[in-house]
Amino acid sequence: MFNGFISIDKPPIITAHDCVSNLRKILKQKKIGHGGTLDPMATGVLPIAVGNATRLLRFLPEGKAYNAKIRFGIVTNTDDITGEVISDHLCPNLTLAEVEKYLPLFQGKITQRPPAFSAIQVNGKRLYDLARRGEINESDIPMREVEITEIKVLGWTEGDYPELDVAIACGSGTYIRSIARDLGEKLGYGATLSSLRRTYSNGFDLEASLTFDQVAELMRSQSLKVLAPDHGLHFLSEVLLDIDQTKRWCMGQVIAIKDIPTENENINSQYARMYDCDQNFLGVSEVMESGLQPIVVLNPIN
Repeated sequence: MFNGFISIDKPPIITAHDCVSNLRKILKQKKIGHGGTLDPMATGVLPIAVGNATRLLRFLPEGKAYNAKIRFGIVTNTDDITGEVISDHLCPNLTLAEVEKYLPLFQGKITQRPPAFSAIQVNGKRLYDLARRGEINESDIPMREVEITEIKVLGWTEGDYPELDVAIACGSGTYIRSIARDLGEKLGYGATLSSLRRTYSNGFDLEASLTFDQVAELMRSQSLKVLAPDHGLHFLSEVLLDIDQTKRWCMGQVIAIKDIPTENENINSQYARMYDCDQNFLGVSEVMESGLQPIVVLNPIN
């Protein structure tokens, strides 16, 4: 049985739930979860937790990065190229310089309207279900504040429907489809997202990602190694416990901060990674005034 993380390079068309189902079949293991959705059209990094590591998904760091292609002159009902075209406007004279004037509007903390075809719930119902039935208006979709830390132009393709290639770094909850749609509206031509590849997500990047074929081949050769359960958690403070403290912590007891060994770094996060004196990862504590409260214990001591 595997315990740890696998960063999957998600192929197009399938959903994050499909990815989990595929891995369950390949690994012959049921306890698997994903670290955040990715649109079916999109490809790229999808963190997958296997075994006991599923209990650590909520502690993964914020932050995502994408390479996106935005096509101008086309507007769809899904805000990406897979949707029904609702507006078609040739714009062969549109220039990169014109587009770049508006990009600063999409950096920093901004307010955006999620796509109508998205998994957000309104009155207990998924937006995409309401949109398919024609039961949602734009004014009914709640706006949300998101943070875009960087937009970098990667390329520009001229034509009747020119395309912009950009790298976008952002916080969780950001819809790249909304950025494409809103940028097109600002320019007056409309736009839609024509491709999307996630290059980083919650502590995982493409370099460490595997395709399903690669995972299957590694399983056949019995050489698959999952990423460690504490992979992606290194932004949390690290705490080393002595033998007695390890036993007590693994039994659910709070360890007073003043009592932990002096070699520990300053504890400056809400949660802390816990290790025994041999550097074995034990789990995660919540940092409280009373001390280090066990939240997830992966290696209980009998």
